[in-house]
Amino acid sequence: MDIEFEPIEILAKAARILDDLKISWMVGGSFASSFYGAARFTGDADVVIDMRSGHVEPLARELEREFYVNRDAMREALRDRRWFNAIHVESSFKIDFFVLGAGPYDREEFGRRLTPRASSPAGTPLVFKTPEDSVLRKLQWYRLGGEVSEQQWRDVLGVLIVSRDLLDNAYMDRWAAHLGVSDLLEKARGEAGGV
Repeated sequence: MDIEFEPIEILAKAARILDDLKISWMVGGSFASSFYGAARFTGDADVVIDMRSGHVEPLARELEREFYVNRDAMREALRDRRWFNAIHVESSFKIDFFVLGAGPYDREEFGRRLTPRASSPAGTPLVFKTPEDSVLRKLQWYRLGGEVSEQQWRDVLGVLIVSRDLLDNAYMDRWAAHLGVSDLLEKARGEAGGV
């Protein structure tokens, strides 16, 4: 029997596991920018986690009930502060788990995460990075990718336009300078109608 899974349902499964293991987390990437900006389909989800060495085995064990994970990749991600993925076996939907970085912006961003009124269809509250941090990270990835991803740029513009009344512009200016993306932020604001 074929069962259709919505990406948000799969994300909620992972969220419940993280909550049960008391691993702090937040949704980022295109899920977050779609929540605050222009909605679009995405084939994966990005989740930032505050994972410690004692979390690797219990997290792997719980994820393996419905996901394919690689413990060695998890350990490497923890060691290098990078990412590993978990692939939902029945749907092939991928979740990229980004281990929380140690830099000042990483900590600031994580400390500002929000639990908006939205939740998954199963009622699991979803924790998102803020709209400001969605913009800043998207700009950072856009720059690191050679400034060629039209989708990253559209995601930034979508958040700037849709969430314009929610944005803390002073916060974005401060961290854009720190991340070296002030020029991109100003360009995006111009294209978004002077946010």
